Amino acid sequence: QVQMVESGGGLVQPGGSLRLSCAASGSTFRINAMGWYRQAPGKERELVAAIASGGLTNFADFVKGRFTISRDIAKNTVYLQMNSLKPEDTAVYYCNGPPDKSGDYRYLEHWGQGTLVTVSS
Repeated sequence: QVQMVESGGGLVQPGGSLRLSCAASGSTFRINAMGWYRQAPGKERELVAAIASGGLTNFADFVKGRFTISRDIAKNTVYLQMNSLKPEDTAVYYCNGPPDKSGDYRYLEHWGQGTLVTVSS
């Protein structure tokens, strides 16, 4: 019933910035706790950032100080602001529910198409 539609990806040069958006469809669904994930070519999906229902945020070590996760409850949208992008940030980015308290997100079974971010000169 609930669908997450990611957008905002594209080609960007190293050091550039990009803001990804995740809009939740469905009139009964509301953005609360959410997570951003990514999957690079040939790699497993990994957690990038998460926001709890109370607003607390967590970030993977490799994006701390560069990425910010935020939400707009009125617009039912979660964002990922990415600054100082590096080639190793190249991946398909997905939004979904948050990981559990131990960081495990294997309980998440349904994933959207994501949005591709390519960082290259």
